[in-house]
Formats: sequence, C-alpha cells, structure tokens
Amino acid sequence: MKKVKTTNPELVHLIRFLKKQSREDKVKIWKDVAERLAKPRRRRTTVNVSRLNRYTEKKEAVVVPGKVVGAGKMDHPITVAAFLFSEKAKEKIKAARGRTLSLRQLIKKNPKGSKVRIIG
Repeated sequence: MKKVKTTNPELVHLIRFLKKQSREDKVKIWKDVAERLAKPRRRRTTVNVSRLNRYTEKKEAVVVPGKVVGAGKMDHPITVAAFLFSEKAKEKIKAARGRTLSLRQLIKKNPKGSKVRIIG
C-alpha cells in the first residue's frame, strides 16, 4: 500500500476508506477520487458554485475531490459531495434546493458510484 503523505488524520482515513470501498465493490471511481485527494493541498481541486452550475444538469450527483467555494450562482438542484465546503457554497446549493454530502455519505447512499460525475 502506498504511503499517504498528508498529515490531516481525517483526510488520511477518508483516502483509506475510499480505496477500501473501491477494492470491495470493484469500482474505479472511488480509487480515482482517493488519488486526487492524496495530492498536495495546493494541487487539490477548488471548484466554484458557478462551475457546478455550468457543467451539471438538474438532479445530477457530483463529486468534488477538494473544496467547493461560493463564487457564482446556482439555479438548479444537484447533489454535491466534497471533502470541504465553504459556508457560502452550502447556502447557495441549499437555496437552489440541492444537497451537500460528505464523501462517506455518498458512498453509503451509492456504493457503486453509478451516475456520479467527478468535477475538478
């Protein structure tokens, strides 16, 4: 097993959990998300709400392997799972009747990762 270089214990546990779920369910999407989260902090993805709005459709499920920030507007409901959310991003997603989930919650809800897109 490759050693994870991050020092955030929550992130280390999440990466190990994602890799374990990928092996158990034979699903490549969770391994891809784990590898993206294992990158250095400055290379991790930061996604604006406006980008989510632009590249998603109504009631779609999206994974952001990094942080979602609140720049822009959201005009349709989507389900977003990410490692971190800013408060403004949560407010804007919920104002558009969308949902914010942690990555663990999304995996419990959808272990096979079907119809989930990675943005970032």
